[in-house]
Amino acid sequence: MDTIEGTTAQTAQTAQTAQTADEDAITRTIEDYFLGWYDGDVARMTRALHPALAKRGHFAAPDPAIVHPVTAAQMIEWTAAGRGRRGDPAQRTFSVEVDEVHETIATARVHSVPYREYLHLARTADGWRIVNALWTYPHGIAPGS
Repeated sequence: MDTIEGTTAQTAQTAQTAQTADEDAITRTIEDYFLGWYDGDVARMTRALHPALAKRGHFAAPDPAIVHPVTAAQMIEWTAAGRGRRGDPAQRTFSVEVDEVHETIATARVHSVPYREYLHLARTADGWRIVNALWTYPHGIAPGS
């Protein structure tokens, strides 16, 4: 019995270590995504996104049916143009919560000053990449609306 219990404990420990490593890698991918946007860093943004990214913005005003689609190419172009640049440290804060990792897929939530995002990621040969993103502003209304 000791051997079986010991093996079970070792297997659980190994799985936990792999889970932690995946969560750390996922968090780094999301940091590349946000900091790439805030800094206008195309290399970081490109590293974070899967080429087949499907990003959608959903807004409460003026019409809740508005869903704005965005591609990886658009995000990279807008990053290069500096559309997300934020120099004020108070406008660059965000927290990442990795909700679940299942083998080669994961889901995470990001709460930041300007955005709320729900992200789906996939493990690729190049590491974790953001495949799907659904976002809005914290109160569903764009600043200045």
